[in-house]
Amino acid sequence: MPHPQSMLTVGEVARRSGATVAALHHYESLGLLTPHRTAGNQRRYPRHMLRRVALIRMAAGVGIPLADIGEAMAGLPQDRAPDRAEWQRITGLWREAIDERIATLQQLRSQFVECIGCGCLSMTRCSIVNPDDRLAPATAAAAPPRRARRRG
Repeated sequence: MPHPQSMLTVGEVARRSGATVAALHHYESLGLLTPHRTAGNQRRYPRHMLRRVALIRMAAGVGIPLADIGEAMAGLPQDRAPDRAEWQRITGLWREAIDERIATLQQLRSQFVECIGCGCLSMTRCSIVNPDDRLAPATAAAAPPRRARRRG
């Protein structure tokens, strides 16, 4: 275990990283962070864990699922900060997913411009509410038959 004075409490990690204490506990429960424990069972984090937290928050912020983050981080050393090659290996795994997300967001931005003023938000026709027309078959099958209205 690193020297006790170089260790951070969970509150210090939260303040310095911008993550909540609850988020840090959640990351620990998923195996993303592995704090040391004191004799009194308090969590203590080496300073290099701040980089892990930053990577977790950045990746989650762009939509990488925590499970994928955990898989990628499983090969990182626990006793030191990862080196440049190790960071590049991890971020390289997510490059394609991030590029796909950027393309999707750019397409969505274009669709918003086209849809302003339309107001349809049809569950079967609107490409924003129902991308790729995923709901059309389910909606058509589940919809009750229409009854003719009498005028009169």
